[in-house]
Amino acid sequence: MKSTTTGDPALIRRINTGIALDAVLKGEPLSRAAISAGTGLNKATVSSLVQDLLDRGLLTETGQGASSGGRKPVMLEFRASAGCAIGIDVGATYLMGVRADLRGEVLAELRRPMEAAGGRSVMEQLIGFIEELLPKQPPQPYGVVGIGIGLPGIVDGAGSLLLAPHMDWEPTEVARRLEERFGVPVHADNEANFGAQGERIFGAAAGIRHLVYVSAGMGIGTGLVLDGQLYRGASGFSGELGHLSIQFDGPACRCGNRGCWERFASEQAALESAAAIGCGSLEELVQLAEQGHSEALRIWDEIGSYLGIGIATIINVFNPEAVLIGSRLSMAARWLEPAVQREVQARALPFHRRQARVRFAELGDGSAVRGAAWQAAEGFLARVKAGEA
Repeated sequence: MKSTTTGDPALIRRINTGIALDAVLKGEPLSRAAISAGTGLNKATVSSLVQDLLDRGLLTETGQGASSGGRKPVMLEFRASAGCAIGIDVGATYLMGVRADLRGEVLAELRRPMEAAGGRSVMEQLIGFIEELLPKQPPQPYGVVGIGIGLPGIVDGAGSLLLAPHMDWEPTEVARRLEERFGVPVHADNEANFGAQGERIFGAAAGIRHLVYVSAGMGIGTGLVLDGQLYRGASGFSGELGHLSIQFDGPACRCGNRGCWERFASEQAALESAAAIGCGSLEELVQLAEQGHSEALRIWDEIGSYLGIGIATIINVFNPEAVLIGSRLSMAARWLEPAVQREVQARALPFHRRQARVRFAELGDGSAVRGAAWQAAEGFLARVKAGEA
């Protein structure tokens, strides 16, 4: 049996392949000489590794670069079209999905209302929705490399949904069942965690190491990025800040608590208030605000105030560089933001709020689905570097 010590040539080659691929991913376009100079690998090794990655369809030659005195170097880029990833955001009232290339750039997008909330029905809808997103002619040579699923509740490390307070969805092994159905790796996580990642990679949080992403939909979830790493907590269930009590004798929440933040600052709260003016959807409430309807404007100001109260607490506890508000309520950013900023200024400690930026997610309600697709593509690249793909 072959040893797996550091002297194993096959292991060393896998490690070096990962180093060379990383260099191109981070610095493309890049020449072979630049890879050698940047990684410390000798030129002969780099030439062999690059040829292997070209043969496997992961790199492509894109033309000649500038000469530093000799022949012009041939430049290399990562071939993002070599495969694709699927990203899904499962909401209490909707399904949103994208098909993306291996860089996470969107190739196709799909949205559907959620027709029923029961677990069996949700899984059936989810499977059909994914099938619609699959490419009719899979990109070569790798096809669909993985699926990321953002779920609206507590998700364990195996990708199983344990609790979805706003859906009649019993505990379900979501990742395992989808892997069996589609034959590719499935990454399932709380949608707010994917939202935080989506904004870090593609949106307003690039370069931010201390970030709280607030997913404000039917409920409120948060993705916590602390010192550049997604924070999951001891059991992997961190981020349920929507269930902080902000009123000790407040209305009952479906989680079993009372006076939870999301009972005052979510889509659900907005719709409960809007029912009094005959408004049945978030889109209608936005339209009324656009028309200057005084009661609609009052509702948005109230929701924004409650959002700001919770965000001030988040700033005081975590001292982040930025708090980003995403998901469904982001469509009302124009009317929510003044109240949010007002409460943050009034309630956050001055030392904490000094550098904290509070803004709405650049990707709007698409942060989670972009993060989910990116995670699926990253999983594939990790397997490539480990010699598993």
